[in-house]
Amino acid sequence: MARLVLSLLLLSFVLCMVGMAASASSPTDFIKASCKATHYPELCVECLSGYATVIQRNERHLALTSLSVSLARARSAAAFVTKMTQVRGIKPREYQAVKDCIENTGDSVDRLSQSAREVGHLGRAVGQDFVWHMSNVQTWVSAALTDENTCLDGFAGHLMDGNVKDAMMHRITNVAQVTSNALALVNRFASRHRAKDP
Repeated sequence: MARLVLSLLLLSFVLCMVGMAASASSPTDFIKASCKATHYPELCVECLSGYATVIQRNERHLALTSLSVSLARARSAAAFVTKMTQVRGIKPREYQAVKDCIENTGDSVDRLSQSAREVGHLGRAVGQDFVWHMSNVQTWVSAALTDENTCLDGFAGHLMDGNVKDAMMHRITNVAQVTSNALALVNRFASRHRAKDP
């Protein structure tokens, strides 16, 4: 009897461990583990977990999806910024900062779009070909993040305080955080690929 109980306990333990191993390797867990490499891991998981079936456990799909999410947010922010020029009672200083942001967000959209296209075309690139393409992507995503931060800088200081600043800071900060996460995941993909294919 004791041997039977022990066997059942051992069997349930093994099944439990197998179940844990299976769940640990799920696409959602892969996303959560990957997002730990970002500056905003909770936002990363929130943005990407809905795409788990697309991402699976594929580093390139993860990088591409994070760029696509960042691009979608940047496009939405660019449209939002353009509308801000029509806010009633906008001050001249705010108007100029918003106009500068239109240019910044437009550049950001262009660079993120280039980056997503480049990662999408990577396919089976190896060696120096892979390094060259990824170097382009890293440069463009980094530049997109700089564009977004430059937009935010235009609203620094107490003279800009008010509803326009609050709305802009909220929207652009979110885009910058998502882009920062995308850059971290792109860098992670690049370094892991190089480790496998030196």
